[in-house]
Amino acid sequence: MKIIGLTGGIASGKSTVSRLLAEHGYAVIDADRIAWQLAEPDNFLWQAYYDRYGEKVLNDDRTLNRQAVASLVFQNPAEKQWMDSAAHPMIKAEIQRNLARLIAAGRDVVFLDVPLLYEAGWDYMADIVWVVYADEANQLRRLCQRNGFSEAEAQRRIGAQMPMAEKKRRADVVIDNNGSLEDLSRQVHKLFAALCA
Repeated sequence: MKIIGLTGGIASGKSTVSRLLAEHGYAVIDADRIAWQLAEPDNFLWQAYYDRYGEKVLNDDRTLNRQAVASLVFQNPAEKQWMDSAAHPMIKAEIQRNLARLIAAGRDVVFLDVPLLYEAGWDYMADIVWVVYADEANQLRRLCQRNGFSEAEAQRRIGAQMPMAEKKRRADVVIDNNGSLEDLSRQVHKLFAALCA
């Protein structure tokens, strides 16, 4: 089995690449989706947030208010560090369970879609790493358009991650997403062809 790490910066287009991979039948383990599942009411990560922050991070239906959590952790490095130390072991354990299941099923190629692959130190789990790259100007524009963030909030979110230039330097494969969706699709399809060769 070949394990390919897929990462990038916020608003770099990694999720679009992940979607293209899934549409072409590749197995994708999505760390964000795992985190969402673990943060459902009374699940492990939900409980960790509730124990730390109480009712102020819950919606009326007891679901996690992700905006409230984000406002707490992205403005305070100590809280971000706490969140990572609480969430990462749970997410990693679930990734490893999924990998074991896919290995047992005989999958040839599995993608690990992990936004913080390098920051968490999980790149060792991948045989090679694909980085979806966008420059900061494009990240800012996309974040402001997509999420309705102010420029200051968008810069804060970008600044909470490893610089894209460093991810690009460490990558085995760089997918440049500073152009159109068609450009991105062309690059990904060339990579598909290389995987099948």
